[in-house]
Amino acid sequence: MHVIFNLLGKPYRAELNNGTDISIPLESGVGKVSAWYVPPIAIEPVKGDGFVGSVAQGGSVNFRNISFNPHGHGTHTECLGHITETLHSVNQKIKEYHLDAQLITVHPKKHNDDHVIEADQIPDGALPSALILRTSPNTASKLTQQYSDTNPPYLSSECAKKIVSSGVRHLLIDLPSVDREVDGGELRAHHIFWQVGAEERHDASITEMVYVPDEISDGYYFMNLQFPPFENDASPSRPIIYPAVPAS
Repeated sequence: MHVIFNLLGKPYRAELNNGTDISIPLESGVGKVSAWYVPPIAIEPVKGDGFVGSVAQGGSVNFRNISFNPHGHGTHTECLGHITETLHSVNQKIKEYHLDAQLITVHPKKHNDDHVIEADQIPDGALPSALILRTSPNTASKLTQQYSDTNPPYLSSECAKKIVSSGVRHLLIDLPSVDREVDGGELRAHHIFWQVGAEERHDASITEMVYVPDEISDGYYFMNLQFPPFENDASPSRPIIYPAVPAS
């Protein structure tokens, strides 16, 4: 099965039996990927009145509560409600799930104690509606990285401006944030991307903490951006990308 879609004004073809999931699974226990000082995900059987929601513990079914934070535990997609006084819901704002996309690998540049993705590392001109940024070095340690208090790389303000001006509406990145871990609450790249206080981009999304293995080449893709319908500023998500080639 394949799909023909428009990418920068030209028809492209993607085979839908050849997708790659670039999300990080939500797993309980210590040693799993996390950020923002959140405790580990808890997935625990319901207990009470002689009932236990675990077949292994003698129950008839597995029936478990899950406690997690979408921003701190794995891949998640957020809308402008992440930084606005009004609690906009990602489920209400993001209605575009099949997207033309481009994957590029960038090596953040060192600036004093920081590593920053700069504007000159983003291609010039128009870009597809979704841009996926893979940072190097890129190892499987991103699947278990403990990001809290590590000052991960982030976007410069000029980089965020260039991404917006290129036409990107959906930005994906393999870092816990597009902004510096400690920035005094400024969140400059978030504000620039969503144009908060100006012509706000209510249909734009940021997806953080993806993981794109090295065997996936830079280039154009068809993407399916999936997330459960949480009425919240952010939701866990599952982007799946399919290699795209010009349609003959």
